[in-house]
Amino acid sequence: MADASSFYVTTPIFYVNDVPHIGHAYTEVAADVLARWHRQAGERTWMLTGTDEHGQKILRTATANGVTPKEWADKLVAEAWKPLLETVDIANDDFIRTTDARHEENVQRFLQHLFDEGHIYTGEYEGYYCVGCEEYKTESQLVPGTGEYEGQLVCEIHSKPVELLHEKNYFFRMSAFAERLLALYEERPDFVQPESARNEVVSFVRQGLDDLSISRSTFDWGVKVPWDESHVVYVWFDALLNYITAAGYGQDDEAFASRWPAQHVVGKDILRFHAVIWPAMLMAAGLEVPRGVFGHGWLLVGGEKMSKSKLTGIAPEQITDVFGSDAFRYYFLRAIAFGQDGSFSWEDLSARYQAELANGFGNLASRVIAMITRYFDGAVPTAGARTEADEAIVALEAKATDSAWSAIDRIAIHESLAATWELVDALNGYITSEEPWALAKDPADRERLETVLATAYHGLGTLAVLLSPVLPKATAKLWSALGAEGTVQEQRIDQANTWKPGTQVAALEALFPRIETAE
Repeated sequence: MADASSFYVTTPIFYVNDVPHIGHAYTEVAADVLARWHRQAGERTWMLTGTDEHGQKILRTATANGVTPKEWADKLVAEAWKPLLETVDIANDDFIRTTDARHEENVQRFLQHLFDEGHIYTGEYEGYYCVGCEEYKTESQLVPGTGEYEGQLVCEIHSKPVELLHEKNYFFRMSAFAERLLALYEERPDFVQPESARNEVVSFVRQGLDDLSISRSTFDWGVKVPWDESHVVYVWFDALLNYITAAGYGQDDEAFASRWPAQHVVGKDILRFHAVIWPAMLMAAGLEVPRGVFGHGWLLVGGEKMSKSKLTGIAPEQITDVFGSDAFRYYFLRAIAFGQDGSFSWEDLSARYQAELANGFGNLASRVIAMITRYFDGAVPTAGARTEADEAIVALEAKATDSAWSAIDRIAIHESLAATWELVDALNGYITSEEPWALAKDPADRERLETVLATAYHGLGTLAVLLSPVLPKATAKLWSALGAEGTVQEQRIDQANTWKPGTQVAALEALFPRIETAE
């Protein structure tokens, strides 16, 4: 088991049946920000993302496009899913594909172990199956179809008809782990977050668990069941194992011990897979359960969950091509309370970009650097005797550093940004009230001018460090302009307010340029 100085965070692995939309990018960015924070706090950090490439949905999509499932997966990974990481500036440490040999071989190893231990048996099952979700549905999860699907039962998530299947499959004795799961939720109240997600999971498990069908025999695109190759492993059972196969399970015991367990960041629609099925699988195998599971909310467009099948999907590059990757990262983590649903609108994105990024943070940086350049020929001034206003800024730097880190520790990314933004607003107010441009007119006020700009300069550096996980490009530019040593990513974020000033500032281009929008 990894020690306290280690942090392993994962996104879900995403289906390659289609290209990414901003909902996928939202999850990637959230996990990436957590990883960047923990790296800058000096922890050994490892971030994993990847793609889920098996199952009936992928098989049907590939067949419809006249290629093999592997050819389809290769194309989508190369042309869409890996480029997504560059589009929104993700600094992941690994990218797992469920078609990787390291994954497939160790899925079989894990499954064989459970079979040998008596956790798997043969049975028959009949139920409604949603290919979109790759999941059997209860009748409570189905709704009457409308339009072309009138008279049929459809999935409440995809609004597509389900299929009634009857198969002879292998089953995992998940029902045997209900009490252990409930004890886990009781002993570790933060295992499932946020609280609304925890309550949903606890309520679900208290109703009793059924055993889980973990194989399919009606198609062959998947990992073969090791003792019966007429069956392939159920795609979710296969996919969940990526979190340990990528970390070294079955092939590198030392790496696995140093990384596992992981903090999972997932959309709330796949919460039960991660908070119920997955820990039960690990318990059966005698492995440590995850560090935690955080189920974030949906991105809504027109009041509905982002969805390609409903034609509400927005490609990330539609946003980044106009506003840039930093603005994408900031907007979704600032505008939406992490863990709740949030509505996306172009108007809100544009307004926040202008008010908070361009006018708030960007203009602050430009003004401070420009005044130091103008009044001191770029030499970083030294603070003299401090007034109450100066001390308030120094105190707020310390408070923002502590509050932002505390919020990240709770996986409250929006609260971390809000705590940091208090310093942005305070520095803007400080400059307005202290009027350094007026002080510069009178030589008698020279010492006061130095103190004011030294205070603002130091506050700006603290902001650069605190915001670097969210705004990596802008803060790198600002750090260079501040003339400080090293890179901003090398600074200890949990000690952001103690950064060492440079001696000479450099020119700073606009961090968030004005964007002309059509009327």
